[in-house]
Amino acid sequence: MALKQQQELKQTQRLSPLQMQVIKLVELNSVEVEDRIKQEIEDNPALEVSDSGPAGEEEENNNEATEDILSQEEIILGDYASEDDIPDYRLNGSDRKNETNIVEISYYDDKSLGDSLQEQIGLLQLDDHRQLIAQYIIGNLDENGYLQRDLQSISDDLLFQQQIEVSPLQMEDVLYEIQDLEPAGVGARNLRECLLLQLDRYEPTPAVEHAKEILSNYFEEFSRKHYDKIIRQMNITQDELREAIREITSLNPKPGNALGGTMQTAMNNITPDFIVDSYNGEVSIQLNNSNVPSLQVNRSFSEMLKGYNENKESMSNDDKQAILFMKQKVDSAKWFIDAVKQRQNTLQRTMEAIVSLQYDFFLTEDETQLKPMILKDVAERTGFDISTVSRVSNSKYVQTNTGIYPLKFFFSEAMQTNSGEDISSREVKLILKESIDNENPVKPLTDDQLTKILNEKGYVIARRTVAKYREQLNIPVARLRKKI
Repeated sequence: MALKQQQELKQTQRLSPLQMQVIKLVELNSVEVEDRIKQEIEDNPALEVSDSGPAGEEEENNNEATEDILSQEEIILGDYASEDDIPDYRLNGSDRKNETNIVEISYYDDKSLGDSLQEQIGLLQLDDHRQLIAQYIIGNLDENGYLQRDLQSISDDLLFQQQIEVSPLQMEDVLYEIQDLEPAGVGARNLRECLLLQLDRYEPTPAVEHAKEILSNYFEEFSRKHYDKIIRQMNITQDELREAIREITSLNPKPGNALGGTMQTAMNNITPDFIVDSYNGEVSIQLNNSNVPSLQVNRSFSEMLKGYNENKESMSNDDKQAILFMKQKVDSAKWFIDAVKQRQNTLQRTMEAIVSLQYDFFLTEDETQLKPMILKDVAERTGFDISTVSRVSNSKYVQTNTGIYPLKFFFSEAMQTNSGEDISSREVKLILKESIDNENPVKPLTDDQLTKILNEKGYVIARRTVAKYREQLNIPVARLRKKI
């Protein structure tokens, strides 16, 4: 077999370290950016927080002096990810922005479910053997407070990991102790058991007793809302069934959600990335930089590099290695600061385009004022690639006068009315939700009836589209919405 040599000319595209950092930074929200800044400052001694805002003119001149030092060395550092020096920007300038309060919404207590249960178990008079079993069971509860694993599997874990042999019956005995703890319903193995555990703590009124019987003997019929069958088989009146159902629907199907761990708490805190305010008929926009410091290159690094540059003819090999390290860190810091500023500019321009396209909504905060908008619309206004707009839109939130919205909230498909006018699919969903909210609960509206209502209002929409929108709104089918 003969070897053949040939030349081939082809064009490839490679991202620079700065571009890679910008891409990574754009994907992060304000909380993640703050964490990345802290990490980057720890990792790079040439990067520091500026006491007087962004680096001044003198700093820039010092940085320029480092450019000639060991310029023959290739420095490619693509693993630096994100930071943010975010000065305030405004749209239609408003002096009221300094008064803006950043709202952080937390839905969970700081103490985790596991910690709370461990504390309660410690108050019980259990021996060391049963305490260990209890700890293993608590460790296997999911975030909703359910025990999804079977007791035999947990028993096997104890045998393999702790060389302790425990029968499933002994495990169940300890599980009952856990099920007596707070919150009520914790340690249940399924929804039915969870609801029954909560009802067991209620005063045994007729409604509670009927609710227990429904959950114990007619859970499938209850789930499918076959109320007529329950009335016949239990021999109760419609009013008695209504009272029992009221007791059941007042229970918490996810008792573990009353508490959350540190990570869970962090994930359920919402810190807005943008603040959009409407005042006196004008809309202003601001990036949330409340906890993000300004960055600059460490002055001592710049001064040492300048000194080396003046004496580079007499430098030893060790000195050259030292200055190479310093230059790498300084360049990395400069790339990082530039990437932060590019992220800031990218987010700012993207949000300005969204506000411009949805100006009427931000002025009134009326959902019916939302216009059809897709990623391509924003990309065309900003000049960014669609993938960049997508990265900005993911995991970002905007605070307005009345609430906090994910950026994805403002994107929707276009639909047409009978007159050919383009309207947002969100407007259709709003009408759909209002129709269902106002329906007769005894005879809920079917998808066919909802389609007819929308068609009569002038919206050109098919039944399958109505069904899709209903599912996106997490609204069940008519049969499951039926009440007695």
